[in-house]
Amino acid sequence: MQMDSSSDEEDDRHNLIHQNEMKPPTPPSAAAFHIEDFSSRFRRFNFRLKKRYILAILAIFIVLLFYSVADIRSLFSTSSLSFDPLADRMKESELRAIYLLRQQQLGLLTAWNRTFQSNASDPNPNRLEDLKSALFKQISLNREIQQVLLNPHRTGNVVEPEFDFGNASLSGVSYDRCRTVDQNLSQRKTIEWNPKDGKFLLAICVSGQMSNHLICLEKHMFFAALLNRVLVVPSSKVDYQYDRVVDIDRINKCLGKKVVISFEEFANVKKDHLHIDKFLCYFSQPQLCYLDDERLKKLSSLGLSMSKPQAVWDEDTRNPKKKTVQDVLSKFAYDDDVMAIGDVFYAEVEHEWVMQPGGPIAHKCKTLIEPNRLILLTAQRFIQTFLGRNFIALHFRRHGFLKFCNAKKPSCFYPIPQAADCISRVVERADAPVIYLSTDAAESETGLLQSLVVLNGRPVPLVIRPARNSAEKWDALLYRHGIEEDSQVEAMLDKTICAMSSVFIGAPGSTFTEDILRLRKDWGSASLCDEYLCQGEEPNVVAENE
Repeated sequence: MQMDSSSDEEDDRHNLIHQNEMKPPTPPSAAAFHIEDFSSRFRRFNFRLKKRYILAILAIFIVLLFYSVADIRSLFSTSSLSFDPLADRMKESELRAIYLLRQQQLGLLTAWNRTFQSNASDPNPNRLEDLKSALFKQISLNREIQQVLLNPHRTGNVVEPEFDFGNASLSGVSYDRCRTVDQNLSQRKTIEWNPKDGKFLLAICVSGQMSNHLICLEKHMFFAALLNRVLVVPSSKVDYQYDRVVDIDRINKCLGKKVVISFEEFANVKKDHLHIDKFLCYFSQPQLCYLDDERLKKLSSLGLSMSKPQAVWDEDTRNPKKKTVQDVLSKFAYDDDVMAIGDVFYAEVEHEWVMQPGGPIAHKCKTLIEPNRLILLTAQRFIQTFLGRNFIALHFRRHGFLKFCNAKKPSCFYPIPQAADCISRVVERADAPVIYLSTDAAESETGLLQSLVVLNGRPVPLVIRPARNSAEKWDALLYRHGIEEDSQVEAMLDKTICAMSSVFIGAPGSTFTEDILRLRKDWGSASLCDEYLCQGEEPNVVAENE
C-alpha cells in the first residue's frame, strides 16, 4: 500500500506541473500563502530533527555498549567477590573449615604425643599401637583435607596470606603400625662353641614332623656347644634328609670351624669303631628316651653298637620342668668320645636364652638353621612373581587340627567366618593388598574363606602356590636339581615365603608356625602386627569331645 500511495502522489505532481505550465498561477491571498508555507516547512523541520535525535541516541547507546563489553572481563576478574554473595559465603566457609581442621589437627597431635607417655607396662600393648596408628592416619587425613581446601588459593607454592595458618606437623615422624620389631641384638647372650677333638654328640629326634625335628636339632646344637662336642646330624635312613632343606655346611661357615657333620662323615671317621659309648635320656616318661623298639632297631641298622640307654633324671614330656645350664652340665658332662642324647624337643633348658634372636650360640650369621640356597632363591622368585614386597602370610592349619585344638582349653580351632573376621582386621591394620595362604585345608574351606575376607567391600586375594606349569619359571631351580616333588622341600618353601612376609598370622599350637616365627625373629622380619589367628579370642562355638 505504501508503494501505491507513493505512485499516486507522483501522478498528481506531474499533472500539477503540467497545468502550471498551461496557465499562469492565480496569486493567492497573503494569509493563505503564509499558512501553507509554514505548515510545510514545520513538518520537514520536525522530521529532520527526529532523525538527528534518533541517530544521536543510537550513537550514544553503541558507545556505552562498547565500553560495557570492554570492561566486563576486568569487572568480573577484579570485583567478583565484591559483587557475588555466594562467593563470599564460600570463602567464609573455607576459612571456617580450615580453621576447624586446624583445631582438630592440634588436638590429635596432643593425643598423639600423650600416647608416648603412656605406661609401658600396659597389659595390652597392641591396643596402644592401634590407637597410635588411628591417630596418625587421622592427622595425615586432616592435613590432606586442608591441602585440598587450600589449592584454589595457591599461587605456585605460595598460599594467599589470609589462608596461611602455618603448618603443625609430626616433626618428620613416619609411623608404621606394622613396622619390624627391634630385636635389640646388642643385648644378646651367647656362648662359644668350641668342640674338642674326637668328641661327638649324636642327635636323636623322633617327635612329630619336620618342624619338630628342626627345633629338636637346634636344641641339640645348644647341648653340643655346652658339652664342647661336634654334633652329628641324624642319618636320612632313620630320620629326614636334612641337607635337602637345611644348609648344613653353612652352619660351619657361620662359626668359622667344624662343629656339625653328617652321619656319613662321622661313619667314615669312626669306621673301625662305630659305637655309642654313652646313651643318655633327657626324658624318662612316657618312654625312655622317647624311643620305641622300632626306632632302636633302625639305629642298629646303621651299623651302630650302643650302650643301654639310661635316664639322667625323672622327666616327663607331658610336663617338662625348667632346667639350667648347670643342671645340664651336672648330668651330661662325660669324657666318652661318642655320646647320644635322646629327643630334646620338649626340653625346657634356658628357654629365653635359647629362643632369643639368633639363638644362644655366638656366630657371624643371622641364624644357624635356615633353608638352603635353592629354597631361598625359589621363595624370592615366587614373591617377585605373585606377591610383591608388601603381603601378609597366613598359616591356616586345618587337617587333623580340630581334635587337637578341642583337647585344649580354650580351643584353637576357629569357624571359617570368625577366622575371616580376624584376618580382615589384620589386613586393615597392615594395609597389604594380598595374602599368601599356606594351608592343608580342603578347597571347600579355602573357597569360603576367600569369599569372606573382605576389606572396604573388596575381596582380598588369597594366593596358594600353584601346581607345576612349564610356562612359569619361578620354581625352575627345584626341578633342575630334582627336588621339586619332595614334601619336605615344599613345606620348607612355604615356611620361607611366610618368613619373608610383611606380616605373619600363625596357627596357635603349630610347630610349623613356631619355626616360621623363629626365622622371622632371626632374619629381622618379625612385625609388630605378627600374631596367632584370632589371638585373644575364643572360638564362638566348640563341638563336644567324643
